[in-house]
Amino acid sequence: MFDALIIGGGVSGLSCALILGSAKEKVFAKDKKIGIIVHQRTSHLHDALLNNVLGIPEKTPGKSILVSGKEKLKTQYSHINQIDKEKVFKLSRIVNGFEIETNKNTYVSKIVVIAVGYLELISIEGLEKYIEPHPRAKAEKSRIWLKNNDHIIEDGLYVTGTLAGWRSQFAIAAGSGAQVATDILTFWNNGEHTKVHDKV
Repeated sequence: MFDALIIGGGVSGLSCALILGSAKEKVFAKDKKIGIIVHQRTSHLHDALLNNVLGIPEKTPGKSILVSGKEKLKTQYSHINQIDKEKVFKLSRIVNGFEIETNKNTYVSKIVVIAVGYLELISIEGLEKYIEPHPRAKAEKSRIWLKNNDHIIEDGLYVTGTLAGWRSQFAIAAGSGAQVATDILTFWNNGEHTKVHDKV
């Protein structure tokens, strides 16, 4: 049983995992079991060139962020369970959480974060009723979003990045993942607003 399981290893998913991982010394988070299914095959970062992102050198290829992001998560927050080479096919509500079925395994989690792109969702059974045309993309591109209120689809089920209805921009997707992580930390901290800062 995971306390939180993130589906998707792109910008928003990795950002969410890094923030959750950084709270490991907090009393309310230190015993939480956190996982991320780091499927990245269809991420838009494979074709991206990052020139306008604060803190990232000009002409950084997006695909390098996919690699370095997973490595950073593994090095700094090794307690986060990275599940590689698996793709989610079905999500079902169960008592006290969700059941997540992949091409290889079945997982159970109290909280699930959907962090896939706005083209990938059709293959995840169980989320069809939330799909609507994307509110911030050209209609002719047929992009989708999961209808949500401040990243919450329903109790315990979150969505991040472009699939949450945001524009396809690296900094926006990263911020969306970080926002969801702090919302989960706040929930674990009995509703007391929570963020994680490291200081010199």
